[in-house]
Amino acid sequence: MQFSELSLAGLLIFAVLATSVSYAQTKYEKAVFAGGCFWCMTPPFEKLDGVVSVVSGYTGGKGENPTYEDYAQKGQIEAVEVTYDPAKVTYQELLDVFWKQINPTDGGGQFCDRGPQYRSAIFYLTDEQKNTAEKSKTALGKTGRFQQPLVTEIIPASRFYNAEDYHQDYHKKNPIRYKFYRFSCGRDQYLNKIWGGAAEAKDPVPQSKPEKYSKEELKNKLTPLQYKVTQESGTEPAFHNEYWDNHREGIYVDVVSGEPLFSSADKFESGTGWPSFTRPLEKDNVIEKTDNSFFMRRVEARSKQGNSHLGHIFNDGPKPTGLRYCMNSAALRFIPKEDLEKEGYAKYKSLFK
Repeated sequence: MQFSELSLAGLLIFAVLATSVSYAQTKYEKAVFAGGCFWCMTPPFEKLDGVVSVVSGYTGGKGENPTYEDYAQKGQIEAVEVTYDPAKVTYQELLDVFWKQINPTDGGGQFCDRGPQYRSAIFYLTDEQKNTAEKSKTALGKTGRFQQPLVTEIIPASRFYNAEDYHQDYHKKNPIRYKFYRFSCGRDQYLNKIWGGAAEAKDPVPQSKPEKYSKEELKNKLTPLQYKVTQESGTEPAFHNEYWDNHREGIYVDVVSGEPLFSSADKFESGTGWPSFTRPLEKDNVIEKTDNSFFMRRVEARSKQGNSHLGHIFNDGPKPTGLRYCMNSAALRFIPKEDLEKEGYAKYKSLFK
């Protein structure tokens, strides 16, 4: 082998070794935070330069191998595990982001999610993290932003269990549903009030209502029939639609925005071939407008946030309201009672006990 070839081989070996050493010197660390729904805790940390990953999961309890169906019974808490590069982002910076996502004075849960499984907590993995967290909490309490004592716990980290795949990056997989859930839960309104629009790292708190979507986005999201009904005030065929004969227990939400509209408890057999209800589940979510099309005077029903055409309201319904909310199945999405919690509508579970 010639000298030049030996030199080239040596340089290649040196480059590989140098790369390996450089990679080995990159030591990532972990931080674990609980702030209510883990869907809402993921995006703020993901935006930080230096954060490698954010995983939703369960921790803080004694029950092993928790699932979404039983983690609360096992004493686990919804939390996120943040893997980060301490050379790019400090633990203190992570704490600064954490405090701006929660209500640290609420010991009974966070926003619309109630129960110990939704309480806020900092799980420290080292004594240094513990000391930093305690100092950060003390400093926050002295700012005068809060009228009540801060009750967020600072406790030793225990085993972290990854949540199911469908919970990971929920805000990316289900953006419309996520935005409506976050808004309807009251998180953004509270954070805007306390922090004045600086809750998420490097970004303001989302707007006070879910954003609107372009025609192109809606055409990509909806089926042709759903688009025709919700965006062009169309009507689907009677007796040939998804929910006219649906008898399962659950709620019906806007197919565009996800806002709750009707409950199966108020659904009745109208004989018209369309799903009919005596009243809305959330009255404020159903807007009434005068419709003079087809040489008739009718009352149109539209969703408040999604602005979707839903159907019409008539005065020939049964007691107690005497009304018939005649809706298009194509404007609705049905969520069975057993899926309410994992879909973000846990507050309605009590309707079906």
